[in-house]
Amino acid sequence: MVPELLAPAGSPEALDAAVGEGADAVYLGLKNFNARMRSANFAYSQFEGALRSMHRMGRKIYVTVNTVFEERETDRLYQLLKYLSGLGPDGLIVQDFGIITLVKQNFPSFKLLASTQMNIASARGVNFLSRHGFSRIVLARELSLEEIRSIRSKTNMELEVFVHGALCISASGLCLFSSYLGGKSANRGMCTQACRRYYQKGEEGGYYFSPADLQFLEKVPLLAEAGVNSFKIEGRMKSADYVGAVTAAYRRVLDGVAEGGEEKIRQAVDEGRRILQNDFARSKTIFCFDKDAPVDWLNPAQSGGTGIFLGKIKRIRGAGEERQVELSYPEVMPQPGDSIRFHRADDSDRQSHKLRFAEDEGKNGFWVSAPEGFDSGDAVYLIQTKAMSKRYAPVIPSKLESFKRSPGRDRAPFLELPPLRLPPGIKNFPAGIYAAVSRIEDLYIIQSERPEKAILAYSAKTAARLLGESAPLAASPLPFAPRDIIIALDPYFPE
Repeated sequence: MVPELLAPAGSPEALDAAVGEGADAVYLGLKNFNARMRSANFAYSQFEGALRSMHRMGRKIYVTVNTVFEERETDRLYQLLKYLSGLGPDGLIVQDFGIITLVKQNFPSFKLLASTQMNIASARGVNFLSRHGFSRIVLARELSLEEIRSIRSKTNMELEVFVHGALCISASGLCLFSSYLGGKSANRGMCTQACRRYYQKGEEGGYYFSPADLQFLEKVPLLAEAGVNSFKIEGRMKSADYVGAVTAAYRRVLDGVAEGGEEKIRQAVDEGRRILQNDFARSKTIFCFDKDAPVDWLNPAQSGGTGIFLGKIKRIRGAGEERQVELSYPEVMPQPGDSIRFHRADDSDRQSHKLRFAEDEGKNGFWVSAPEGFDSGDAVYLIQTKAMSKRYAPVIPSKLESFKRSPGRDRAPFLELPPLRLPPGIKNFPAGIYAAVSRIEDLYIIQSERPEKAILAYSAKTAARLLGESAPLAASPLPFAPRDIIIALDPYFPE
């Protein structure tokens, strides 16, 4: 059976492009409780119209309810889930166990898909969620082909794998970078992409946290052979043109796999590569697919933005609507109607601009129209050509008057918690202060506060010290009894 091709739909236009280029299913979010709150997303009437049209075409829609939620939002979340249960989307993509519990206790007919942010990277994790009512797992992106094969051999669960798009610097998207720097949580759908910014390190600077983009086009046959059920394209913040081009490329390869034969597959991959020449994103990587391959997914010299680098501003002339800038001679010649993006040299501002003017003046340079606010030394990128724009048949009906449903005002029912079951011989955690540290040396510092328990992060260093393999414990005994130390394991364990 040919795997499902799952495309992002961050807007109605992207939905049209995904369907027009052959996606079997799309994933999208409504106006709240989804991890891409800064994308256009869908109004309720648009969602209902899209759902009816997609089901009539024999295609699927998965709804992202994949943020963590706060206690004060329980009623609103319950209202959204009840609204969705009356419409019948093909699945919910979730990460918060509070949402999972609400679904299981009140709307058990939903098909649950575990978001990649649930950090499932092993067969044991997959089968654990299977026992909690999940139908599909979106595996962590850091897995190799051999690890995916191993997981497939130990579970009957549906497996979904990201095959194209942006990567997160933090394993499985378990990231607090945006929260830490700007107070906007990625886990609440408001990521400011702090990892894509320019950072100074002494006298030098670079994009130290900005990974390249994933591209598994050539690996599709191997992943299909490994038993992956769904191939997922990242990009709910991307344009309809991007979604259309990437969907078309992977559709070609999956169709080649369905036809069979090495020659058919090779031709399909070559055709897919040609289509992806219009993917004006970052440089590409196969990330962890081959554990023995050299690390190529992090390059501090690569800009955190996307697009084809056109050069830096050399000179400026005119002002206002007539403002133009000269670029250091670009390899690609943009045309009027193309979209470019300006980046301030200190990365304090970025702005997209549709070209009104672009002309090669020979020795006098290559000049393009430009917005105010950018100066000599600022970088310019081509992000979309006029020729790329393609019209697709609309999926959502033009008349939406008949789609009038919306979430009600119901109160969420009281959540029944199951009794806490601990293994024999283990007592419940006593009340008091629990202090977490990452180094054994810090245990001595927190000792004076007399915490009930000390939480020590596991590492090779702390393990060697606790086992007496580095400095003997007798020489410097720990300030806490072993029973009062809790070991905090790394949250990411691959297969």
